[in-house]
Amino acid sequence: MICLDIQNIRKTYSRNILALKDISFQLTPGVIALVGPNGAGKTTLINILTTLIKPTSGQLSWNSQDVIRTPGIIRQIVGYLPQDFEIYPQLNAWEFLEYMADIKGVEHKIAHKRIKILIEWAGLMEVAQRPMGGYSGGMRQRIGIVQALLNDPQLLILDEPTVGLDPEERIHFRNLLTELAGERIIILCTHIISDVEAIADRIILLHRGCKMGDFLPEDMLNKAKECVWEQVVSSEQINDWRARHVLSGATRRSDGVHLRLVSEERPSESAISLEPSLEDAYLLLLADKDIKFNNLNLTED
Repeated sequence: MICLDIQNIRKTYSRNILALKDISFQLTPGVIALVGPNGAGKTTLINILTTLIKPTSGQLSWNSQDVIRTPGIIRQIVGYLPQDFEIYPQLNAWEFLEYMADIKGVEHKIAHKRIKILIEWAGLMEVAQRPMGGYSGGMRQRIGIVQALLNDPQLLILDEPTVGLDPEERIHFRNLLTELAGERIIILCTHIISDVEAIADRIILLHRGCKMGDFLPEDMLNKAKECVWEQVVSSEQINDWRARHVLSGATRRSDGVHLRLVSEERPSESAISLEPSLEDAYLLLLADKDIKFNNLNLTED
């Protein structure tokens, strides 16, 4: 079985800015969600895993082979969709993918066959001859994942792949990822927990460069049992409740605003206990570390 082993990875930038602090975990095939708020260190870790940058210290190995000493080991088997993935707007999908296959060193005959299969799989055959400058955000992201699959990678890394997509496009993208699960290691780097809930086999939580937890989804949900509540308030009371509690949602109804709260203690006598979601569990874990939530984007759906 393939294995990616990360041990005590640390990354320090100039002026002693510590981006990653002794990160360790081992990955085997499946979909692994790397989650955390913006600035948690996710992209720095991804850049190390893809050998774009070197760690300050620590070990990184693929099937017991030293990746830091021999980065070509990873480069041969990785597929990568960066957060700022760029296309060539004047090229159509076929032209772009043939160009990317050539860069990856995929033999021409194999590339042509694989591009056809992947374009059909991604639902892009009808637009494959059109210049990509006219593609929607969802189409561009599907082209992004297709180019990441051209070398049939054993390790697939996706950095914030659904940011900017509308709900329908995000669902379609998640469905594509589900179909890819199998003998690959897929790392989904995101701060949108609804994406994780649908497809992740395992969740690794980062904050401020540290690993805060490594969970199976069901274990993470169990941590939030009896910690999620519904509280009905008036519109005038919302800001007061928001200041005193962690809110994971709000719905306006005829009898008032139904707040979804995350708290280890019952917030009031009238609060009703709810079944937790992964988003609730995520907020609870962050709250335990006294983290601010105001700038987190957790509910784009």
